Order: sequence, then structure tokens, then C-alpha cells
Amino acid sequence: MSLDNETDFGFERVREPEKARKVAEVFASVASNYDVMNDLMSMGLHRLWKRFAVDRCVLKSGDRVLDVAGGSGDLAAALADRVGPNGEVWLTDINAAMLAVGRDRLANRGLLLPTAQCDAERLPFPDGYFDCVTVGFGLRNMTHKNRALAEMTRVLRPGGRLLVLEFSRVWEPLAGAYDQYSFNVLPWLGKRIAGDADSYRYLAESIRMHPDQTTLATMMEQCGLDDVQYWNLAAGIVAVHRGIRYG
Repeated sequence: MSLDNETDFGFERVREPEKARKVAEVFASVASNYDVMNDLMSMGLHRLWKRFAVDRCVLKSGDRVLDVAGGSGDLAAALADRVGPNGEVWLTDINAAMLAVGRDRLANRGLLLPTAQCDAERLPFPDGYFDCVTVGFGLRNMTHKNRALAEMTRVLRPGGRLLVLEFSRVWEPLAGAYDQYSFNVLPWLGKRIAGDADSYRYLAESIRMHPDQTTLATMMEQCGLDDVQYWNLAAGIVAVHRGIRYG
């Protein structure tokens, strides 16, 4: 079998169409318990990380924002608060189960935001439409990260910002303890709370296969973003990257 169209699914090597199917199965499985597991896995810190990312967006009233791989809608809700009633925030996700959870949670909060099920590598939006694009904990699951980053850059107006919130490379002295937590505690929690240890084992593996902070910054620059910078949170367990499209 040719290796030309293979990619990573956690620590496995799989054909690209198989990865898309497997990732879809993971998120269909975890959708109903996604928020509960996020709180348990991060001890509630994910809420602070998302707030920090939204602050880095530097939004103003009336801005247009696209939230890619928006999951359960946490970021979209915070973004909508910042742009106000005259703004526009789109919630998108490739996974129908996750998008339904996010849409319903937003509606329960009185936020009727436009939603779209779409692939981040082929966004159905015109060039230069958005003031800001965000992707929170979704980039590492994308098959062609460079294509997704290029698409997110394409839909930004000149001066627009791309924000990437993602698990990253932890400070080396903590790596051993972090591995123990990731590969033992997370699958155990997944089994106990969501009845699915394998999906959370994949999530831990996918973090290790994701580009480190410097590599991701370079990828963003190669997609046409300038002034790329990043902030490490929780000793590098998570990083927020921001780039600006000037061209």
C-alpha cells in the first residue's frame, strides 16, 4: 500500500479518508459529555484559557467573527458578548453531533448565532469577510493543517486576526508527569464518565503529534500571516497563537 495518502491518527498511521471517519467517530462519541469532561480534564482551567484567547482577539462592537471547529459553543458565546448585537459570530464544525450540541447550548442562553457544518479546509465564506477567525482545540484533529490555516487566512480581511488555542508542548521538566496523567488518568476518566476510554486515549495521542509552538508559528507565517506570536499557558500545556493578515 502506498504511503502517499497516509496521515496520523494519534500514534497510528492511517489513510486520509480513514482519519476523517475516525475523528468523526471520536467526536460523535464524546459530544454529549464534552463539557463535563473538559471541566474534569483541565480542572476548569479550559474556561480561563478560552477567556485569555478571546482577550487576544481584540474585538470591537460590530466585528464579524468565525469560530472554526467550535464544538460546544463556549468560544462563540464569549465572542458574541464582545462584538455585541451589531456583530456577527458564526459557529462552525465539521461534526454534526458537536455542532448540534453547540447550537442548542447557545440557544438555551438566548444566542441565536448562524451555524454551518463545514470542513475547515474548504470554508464556504468569501475572501476577506471576517475581522477575526478563531479555532479552539480543533486544529490538531485536521488532516491538512496547512490547508486549514490557509483557508482561515483567506477569509480574513486585511488587518484581521487568526487566533489558535491548542494543546502544545509542555515544559520539559513536567513532561513525565504530564504523560502519566494523559495516558492513564484521561482514559480512565473517559471510561468512567463517557463510557469511552479509546476516544480520550486518541485525544492524548493527538496532542503529542501536534506541531510545537515554534513550528505552528512558522506554519502560520507560511500561510500569509504576519506579527505571529504565541503565549504559553499552564507551562505550555496549552498555547495561544495569533497572527495578523496584512496583505
